[in-house]
Amino acid sequence: MSTTDKAPLEIGFMPLTDSAPLVVAKELGFFAQCGIQVNLRRQNSWATLRDKLHAGVLDAAQMLAPMPLASRLGLGGTQRQFITPFVLSFNGNGITLSERLYQQVTSLNAMSCRAPAMPLPAESLRAVIRQRQKAGQSKLRFATVFPFSCHFYQLCDWLRSGQIVPGQDVDIQVIPPTSMVAALHEGSVDGYCVGGPWNAKAVRVGLGVTVVTSCDIWPDMPEKVLGMLQSWQTHNPDSCQALLQALDMACRWLALVPNRFEAARILCDEAYLHADLDVVAPALLGSCLVQESVAPRYIPAYNRFASSGETPDNCPNPGYAEWFLSHMQSSGQLQQNIAGQNIAAEVYRADLYQGVFADKLNA
Repeated sequence: MSTTDKAPLEIGFMPLTDSAPLVVAKELGFFAQCGIQVNLRRQNSWATLRDKLHAGVLDAAQMLAPMPLASRLGLGGTQRQFITPFVLSFNGNGITLSERLYQQVTSLNAMSCRAPAMPLPAESLRAVIRQRQKAGQSKLRFATVFPFSCHFYQLCDWLRSGQIVPGQDVDIQVIPPTSMVAALHEGSVDGYCVGGPWNAKAVRVGLGVTVVTSCDIWPDMPEKVLGMLQSWQTHNPDSCQALLQALDMACRWLALVPNRFEAARILCDEAYLHADLDVVAPALLGSCLVQESVAPRYIPAYNRFASSGETPDNCPNPGYAEWFLSHMQSSGQLQQNIAGQNIAAEVYRADLYQGVFADKLNA
Protein backbone atom coordinates (compact mmCIF):
# COMPACT_ATOMS: atom_id res chain seq x y z
CA MET A 1 0.00 0.00 0.00
CA SER A 2 1.30 3.49 -0.86
CA THR A 3 2.68 5.58 2.00
CA THR A 4 0.19 8.30 1.01
CA ASP A 5 -2.72 5.99 1.74
CA LYS A 6 -4.71 6.23 4.94
CA ALA A 7 -5.49 3.41 7.36
CA PRO A 8 -7.89 2.59 8.84
CA LEU A 9 -10.52 3.78 6.39
CA GLU A 10 -13.77 5.30 7.62
CA ILE A 11 -16.58 4.06 5.38
CA GLY A 12 -20.19 5.19 5.79
CA PHE A 13 -23.28 3.11 5.17
CA MET A 14 -27.03 3.28 5.70
CA PRO A 15 -29.00 0.55 7.52
CA LEU A 16 -30.37 -1.06 4.38
CA THR A 17 -30.32 -4.55 2.94
CA ASP A 18 -28.17 -3.42 0.03
CA SER A 19 -25.39 -2.35 2.37
CA ALA A 20 -24.57 -6.08 2.21
CA PRO A 21 -21.39 -5.76 0.06
CA LEU A 22 -19.76 -3.47 2.62
CA VAL A 23 -20.90 -5.53 5.61
CA VAL A 24 -19.91 -8.83 4.02
CA ALA A 25 -16.50 -7.46 3.00
CA LYS A 26 -15.93 -6.45 6.61
CA GLU A 27 -17.32 -9.50 8.40
CA LEU A 28 -15.90 -12.15 6.05
CA GLY A 29 -12.46 -10.55 5.99
CA PHE A 30 -12.34 -9.45 2.36
CA PHE A 31 -11.07 -5.99 3.31
CA ALA A 32 -8.32 -7.57 5.40
CA GLN A 33 -7.41 -9.96 2.56
CA CYS A 34 -6.92 -6.93 0.33
CA GLY A 35 -4.62 -5.27 2.88
CA ILE A 36 -6.86 -2.54 4.31
CA GLN A 37 -8.43 -1.84 7.67
CA VAL A 38 -12.00 -0.53 7.50
CA ASN A 39 -14.31 0.94 10.11
CA LEU A 40 -17.94 0.86 8.95
CA ARG A 41 -19.88 3.86 10.25
CA ARG A 42 -23.68 3.64 10.31
CA GLN A 43 -25.41 6.91 9.34
CA ASN A 44 -28.86 8.22 10.17
CA SER A 45 -29.75 9.97 6.92
CA TRP A 46 -28.45 10.41 3.40
CA ALA A 47 -27.93 14.13 3.94
CA THR A 48 -25.78 13.45 7.01
CA LEU A 49 -23.76 10.87 5.11
CA ARG A 50 -23.17 13.31 2.25
CA ASP A 51 -22.13 16.11 4.59
CA LYS A 52 -19.65 13.87 6.41
CA LEU A 53 -18.09 12.94 3.09
CA HIS A 54 -17.89 16.64 2.22
CA ALA A 55 -16.11 17.34 5.51
CA GLY A 56 -13.68 14.43 5.25
CA VAL A 57 -15.11 12.69 8.32
CA LEU A 58 -15.80 9.73 6.02
CA ASP A 59 -13.33 8.58 3.38
CA ALA A 60 -15.92 6.84 1.22
CA ALA A 61 -19.48 5.62 1.56
CA GLN A 62 -22.40 3.71 0.19
CA MET A 63 -24.31 6.34 -1.80
CA LEU A 64 -27.55 6.56 -3.71
CA ALA A 65 -26.62 6.20 -7.38
CA PRO A 66 -27.65 9.79 -8.34
CA MET A 67 -25.99 11.40 -5.28
CA PRO A 68 -22.44 11.84 -6.65
CA LEU A 69 -23.91 13.54 -9.71
CA ALA A 70 -26.03 15.89 -7.59
CA SER A 71 -23.02 16.88 -5.47
CA ARG A 72 -20.85 17.36 -8.56
CA LEU A 73 -23.50 19.79 -9.87
CA GLY A 74 -24.08 21.50 -6.52
CA LEU A 75 -27.73 20.43 -6.37
CA GLY A 76 -29.18 20.59 -2.88
CA GLY A 77 -25.90 21.58 -1.29
CA THR A 78 -22.26 22.54 -1.79
CA GLN A 79 -20.67 21.63 -5.12
CA ARG A 80 -17.98 19.00 -4.64
CA GLN A 81 -16.01 16.78 -6.99
CA PHE A 82 -17.51 13.39 -6.18
CA ILE A 83 -16.84 10.23 -8.15
CA THR A 84 -17.91 6.61 -8.10
CA PRO A 85 -15.62 3.83 -9.31
CA PHE A 86 -17.92 0.93 -8.35
CA VAL A 87 -21.63 0.01 -8.46
CA LEU A 88 -22.59 -1.76 -5.22
CA SER A 89 -26.11 -2.94 -6.07
CA PHE A 90 -28.99 -2.95 -8.53
CA ASN A 91 -32.75 -2.84 -7.82
CA GLY A 92 -33.89 -3.19 -4.20
CA ASN A 93 -36.66 -0.61 -3.75
CA GLY A 94 -40.39 -0.99 -3.25
CA ILE A 95 -43.43 1.25 -3.01
CA THR A 96 -45.57 0.50 0.02
CA LEU A 97 -49.05 1.88 0.65
CA SER A 98 -50.63 2.08 4.07
CA GLU A 99 -53.20 -0.64 4.75
CA ARG A 100 -55.84 2.08 5.01
CA LEU A 101 -55.01 3.56 1.61
CA TYR A 102 -54.78 0.12 0.05
CA GLN A 103 -58.25 -0.78 1.32
CA GLN A 104 -59.62 2.48 -0.12
CA VAL A 105 -57.98 1.70 -3.47
CA THR A 106 -59.44 -1.80 -3.66
CA SER A 107 -62.88 -0.63 -2.56
CA LEU A 108 -63.16 2.31 -4.95
CA ASN A 109 -61.83 0.24 -7.85
CA ALA A 110 -64.21 -2.67 -7.15
CA MET A 111 -61.28 -4.92 -6.32
CA SER A 112 -62.39 -5.89 -2.83
CA CYS A 113 -63.77 -9.28 -3.91
CA ARG A 114 -60.50 -10.37 -5.46
CA ALA A 115 -56.83 -9.80 -4.90
CA PRO A 116 -55.57 -7.13 -7.32
CA ALA A 117 -52.85 -8.22 -9.69
CA MET A 118 -49.40 -7.08 -8.69
CA PRO A 119 -47.66 -4.85 -9.50
CA LEU A 120 -50.54 -2.48 -8.81
CA PRO A 121 -51.18 0.08 -11.57
CA ALA A 122 -50.73 3.64 -10.34
CA GLU A 123 -53.99 4.62 -12.01
CA SER A 124 -55.74 2.71 -9.23
CA LEU A 125 -54.98 5.67 -6.95
CA ARG A 126 -56.90 8.14 -9.09
CA ALA A 127 -60.29 7.22 -7.63
CA VAL A 128 -58.99 7.93 -4.12
CA ILE A 129 -57.43 11.21 -5.25
CA ARG A 130 -60.71 12.33 -6.87
CA GLN A 131 -62.69 11.39 -3.76
CA ARG A 132 -60.36 13.39 -1.51
CA GLN A 133 -60.51 16.39 -3.83
CA LYS A 134 -64.34 16.37 -3.83
CA ALA A 135 -64.38 16.11 -0.03
CA GLY A 136 -61.91 18.99 0.33
CA GLN A 137 -59.37 16.73 2.04
CA SER A 138 -55.62 17.13 1.93
CA LYS A 139 -53.55 15.45 -0.77
CA LEU A 140 -52.15 11.97 -0.36
CA ARG A 141 -48.65 12.16 1.14
CA PHE A 142 -45.81 9.97 -0.05
CA ALA A 143 -42.24 9.82 1.16
CA THR A 144 -38.88 9.06 -0.40
CA VAL A 145 -35.44 8.96 1.20
CA PHE A 146 -33.66 11.83 -0.60
CA PRO A 147 -34.50 14.32 -3.36
CA PHE A 148 -31.75 12.98 -5.64
CA SER A 149 -32.50 9.29 -5.44
CA CYS A 150 -33.79 6.43 -7.55
CA HIS A 151 -36.60 6.23 -5.00
CA PHE A 152 -37.83 9.71 -5.90
CA TYR A 153 -37.57 9.20 -9.66
CA GLN A 154 -39.13 5.72 -9.51
CA LEU A 155 -42.04 6.95 -7.40
CA CYS A 156 -42.59 9.85 -9.80
CA ASP A 157 -42.40 7.59 -12.85
CA TRP A 158 -44.89 5.16 -11.31
CA LEU A 159 -47.31 7.95 -10.43
CA ARG A 160 -47.04 9.52 -13.88
CA SER A 161 -47.75 6.14 -15.47
CA GLY A 162 -51.22 6.51 -13.92
CA GLN A 163 -51.61 10.16 -15.04
CA ILE A 164 -50.95 11.37 -11.48
CA VAL A 165 -48.82 14.51 -11.26
CA PRO A 166 -46.35 14.57 -8.33
CA GLY A 167 -46.62 17.80 -6.36
CA GLN A 168 -49.97 18.62 -7.92
CA ASP A 169 -52.12 15.56 -7.24
CA VAL A 170 -50.02 14.13 -4.39
CA ASP A 171 -47.34 15.53 -2.08
CA ILE A 172 -43.88 14.00 -1.71
CA GLN A 173 -41.60 14.54 1.29
CA VAL A 174 -38.22 13.23 2.44
CA ILE A 175 -37.85 10.87 5.42
CA PRO A 176 -34.84 8.74 6.46
CA PRO A 177 -35.29 5.04 5.60
CA THR A 178 -35.43 3.87 9.21
CA SER A 179 -38.25 6.35 9.97
CA MET A 180 -40.59 5.19 7.20
CA VAL A 181 -42.49 2.52 9.15
CA ALA A 182 -43.04 4.88 12.09
CA ALA A 183 -44.35 7.57 9.72
CA LEU A 184 -46.82 5.06 8.27
CA HIS A 185 -47.91 4.06 11.78
CA GLU A 186 -48.40 7.70 12.81
CA GLY A 187 -50.36 8.48 9.63
CA SER A 188 -48.01 11.28 8.61
CA VAL A 189 -47.60 9.56 5.21
CA ASP A 190 -49.90 7.38 3.12
CA GLY A 191 -47.11 5.49 1.39
CA TYR A 192 -43.45 5.55 0.55
CA CYS A 193 -40.69 4.31 -1.72
CA VAL A 194 -37.78 2.83 0.21
CA GLY A 195 -35.21 0.06 0.12
CA GLY A 196 -35.20 -3.12 2.17
CA PRO A 197 -35.88 -4.09 4.81
CA TRP A 198 -38.31 -1.22 5.48
CA ASN A 199 -41.00 -2.38 3.04
CA ALA A 200 -40.97 -5.89 4.51
CA LYS A 201 -41.06 -4.43 8.03
CA ALA A 202 -44.32 -2.57 7.29
CA VAL A 203 -45.86 -5.75 5.89
CA ARG A 204 -44.75 -7.91 8.83
CA VAL A 205 -46.35 -5.57 11.36
CA GLY A 206 -49.56 -5.24 9.34
CA LEU A 207 -49.15 -1.57 8.49
CA GLY A 208 -48.47 -1.65 4.76
CA VAL A 209 -48.86 -3.35 1.41
CA THR A 210 -45.93 -3.39 -1.02
CA VAL A 211 -47.60 -2.88 -4.39
CA VAL A 212 -44.68 -2.43 -6.79
CA THR A 213 -40.89 -2.82 -6.80
CA SER A 214 -38.08 -1.09 -8.63
CA CYS A 215 -37.74 -4.28 -10.71
CA ASP A 216 -41.21 -3.48 -12.07
CA ILE A 217 -40.36 0.17 -12.82
CA TRP A 218 -36.64 0.27 -13.68
CA PRO A 219 -35.33 -3.29 -13.94
CA ASP A 220 -31.60 -3.75 -13.38
CA MET A 221 -30.65 -0.11 -12.87
CA PRO A 222 -27.94 0.79 -10.33
CA GLU A 223 -29.24 1.59 -6.87
CA LYS A 224 -26.19 2.14 -4.63
CA VAL A 225 -22.63 3.05 -5.55
CA LEU A 226 -19.35 3.54 -3.74
CA GLY A 227 -18.87 7.30 -3.50
CA MET A 228 -15.83 9.40 -2.60
CA LEU A 229 -14.24 12.75 -3.27
CA GLN A 230 -12.02 12.85 -6.35
CA SER A 231 -9.28 14.31 -4.15
CA TRP A 232 -9.43 11.33 -1.79
CA GLN A 233 -9.01 8.87 -4.64
CA THR A 234 -6.12 10.89 -6.04
CA HIS A 235 -4.28 10.86 -2.70
CA ASN A 236 -5.19 7.26 -1.85
CA PRO A 237 -5.01 5.29 -5.10
CA ASP A 238 -3.90 2.03 -3.48
CA SER A 239 -6.60 2.16 -0.81
CA CYS A 240 -9.20 2.84 -3.49
CA GLN A 241 -7.99 -0.10 -5.55
CA ALA A 242 -8.06 -2.37 -2.49
CA LEU A 243 -11.60 -1.21 -1.68
CA LEU A 244 -12.77 -2.13 -5.16
CA GLN A 245 -11.10 -5.52 -5.04
CA ALA A 246 -12.66 -6.37 -1.66
CA LEU A 247 -16.10 -5.19 -2.72
CA ASP A 248 -15.85 -7.22 -5.92
CA MET A 249 -15.14 -10.29 -3.77
CA ALA A 250 -18.18 -9.48 -1.63
CA CYS A 251 -20.49 -8.97 -4.62
CA ARG A 252 -19.36 -12.25 -6.17
CA TRP A 253 -19.99 -14.02 -2.85
CA LEU A 254 -23.45 -12.44 -2.68
CA ALA A 255 -24.23 -13.55 -6.24
CA LEU A 256 -24.62 -17.10 -4.88
CA VAL A 257 -28.13 -17.49 -3.47
CA PRO A 258 -27.06 -20.06 -0.83
CA ASN A 259 -24.85 -17.34 0.68
CA ARG A 260 -27.69 -14.83 0.94
CA PHE A 261 -29.23 -16.31 4.08
CA GLU A 262 -25.87 -16.05 5.85
CA ALA A 263 -25.65 -12.44 4.69
CA ALA A 264 -29.10 -11.79 6.16
CA ARG A 265 -28.01 -13.22 9.51
CA ILE A 266 -25.01 -10.89 9.56
CA LEU A 267 -27.05 -7.85 8.54
CA CYS A 268 -29.56 -8.39 11.36
CA ASP A 269 -26.92 -7.46 13.91
CA GLU A 270 -27.49 -4.33 16.00
CA ALA A 271 -24.40 -2.73 14.46
CA TYR A 272 -25.93 -2.90 11.00
CA LEU A 273 -29.70 -3.12 10.36
CA HIS A 274 -30.83 -4.04 13.89
CA ALA A 275 -33.81 -5.88 12.40
CA ASP A 276 -35.37 -9.33 12.58
CA LEU A 277 -34.31 -12.10 10.21
CA ASP A 278 -37.86 -12.53 8.85
CA VAL A 279 -37.69 -8.90 7.71
CA VAL A 280 -34.16 -8.90 6.27
CA ALA A 281 -33.96 -12.29 4.54
CA PRO A 282 -36.92 -12.29 2.09
CA ALA A 283 -35.67 -9.72 -0.43
CA LEU A 284 -32.20 -11.27 -0.45
CA LEU A 285 -33.81 -14.59 -1.36
CA GLY A 286 -35.97 -13.12 -4.15
CA SER A 287 -39.16 -12.86 -2.12
CA CYS A 288 -41.19 -9.64 -2.07
CA LEU A 289 -43.55 -9.56 0.89
CA VAL A 290 -46.79 -8.02 -0.39
CA GLN A 291 -49.32 -8.06 2.44
CA GLU A 292 -49.84 -9.82 5.72
CA SER A 293 -51.28 -13.31 5.13
CA VAL A 294 -50.85 -12.98 1.34
CA ALA A 295 -48.34 -15.07 -0.61
CA PRO A 296 -45.19 -13.11 -1.51
CA ARG A 297 -44.16 -12.32 -5.07
CA TYR A 298 -41.16 -14.17 -6.48
CA ILE A 299 -38.74 -11.56 -7.80
CA PRO A 300 -35.33 -13.21 -8.27
CA ALA A 301 -33.53 -9.91 -8.92
CA TYR A 302 -35.13 -8.00 -6.05
CA ASN A 303 -31.61 -7.45 -4.69
CA ARG A 304 -28.83 -7.84 -7.23
CA PHE A 305 -25.19 -7.15 -6.47
CA ALA A 306 -23.74 -7.36 -9.98
CA SER A 307 -25.04 -6.52 -13.44
CA SER A 308 -26.90 -9.28 -15.26
CA GLY A 309 -24.97 -9.41 -18.53
CA GLU A 310 -23.03 -12.34 -19.90
CA THR A 311 -19.98 -11.07 -18.00
CA PRO A 312 -21.43 -9.73 -14.72
CA ASP A 313 -19.61 -6.71 -13.38
CA ASN A 314 -20.08 -3.61 -11.26
CA CYS A 315 -18.64 -1.08 -13.68
CA PRO A 316 -20.04 2.47 -13.29
CA ASN A 317 -21.00 2.90 -16.91
CA PRO A 318 -21.47 6.61 -17.76
CA GLY A 319 -24.66 5.58 -19.55
CA TYR A 320 -26.21 5.03 -16.14
CA ALA A 321 -25.22 8.57 -15.17
CA GLU A 322 -26.82 9.96 -18.32
CA TRP A 323 -30.07 8.21 -17.34
CA PHE A 324 -30.04 9.85 -13.89
CA LEU A 325 -29.17 13.26 -15.32
CA SER A 326 -32.14 13.01 -17.68
CA HIS A 327 -34.43 12.36 -14.72
CA MET A 328 -32.97 15.29 -12.81
CA GLN A 329 -33.82 17.46 -15.80
CA SER A 330 -37.31 16.07 -16.37
CA SER A 331 -38.18 16.51 -12.68
CA GLY A 332 -37.06 20.16 -12.74
CA GLN A 333 -34.12 19.62 -10.39
CA LEU A 334 -31.47 20.34 -13.01
CA GLN A 335 -32.09 23.61 -14.80
CA GLN A 336 -28.54 24.58 -15.67
CA ASN A 337 -27.19 23.89 -19.15
CA ILE A 338 -24.68 21.02 -18.98
CA ALA A 339 -24.43 20.55 -22.75
CA GLY A 340 -20.82 20.04 -23.79
CA GLN A 341 -19.76 19.01 -20.29
CA ASN A 342 -18.73 15.43 -19.75
CA ILE A 343 -20.36 15.17 -16.33
CA ALA A 344 -21.37 11.53 -16.69
CA ALA A 345 -17.86 10.24 -17.41
CA GLU A 346 -16.27 12.58 -14.88
CA VAL A 347 -18.41 11.18 -12.07
CA TYR A 348 -19.06 7.58 -13.15
CA ARG A 349 -15.42 6.54 -13.44
CA ALA A 350 -15.50 3.44 -15.58
CA ASP A 351 -11.78 3.98 -16.24
CA LEU A 352 -10.89 3.42 -12.59
CA TYR A 353 -12.97 0.25 -12.46
CA GLN A 354 -11.51 -1.02 -15.71
CA GLY A 355 -7.98 -0.29 -14.51
CA VAL A 356 -8.48 -2.56 -11.51
CA PHE A 357 -10.42 -5.35 -13.26
CA ALA A 358 -8.92 -5.34 -16.75
CA ASP A 359 -8.02 -9.04 -16.56
CA LYS A 360 -11.56 -10.02 -15.53
CA LEU A 361 -13.18 -7.89 -18.22
CA ASN A 362 -10.90 -9.29 -20.95
CA ALA A 363 -11.34 -12.91 -19.89
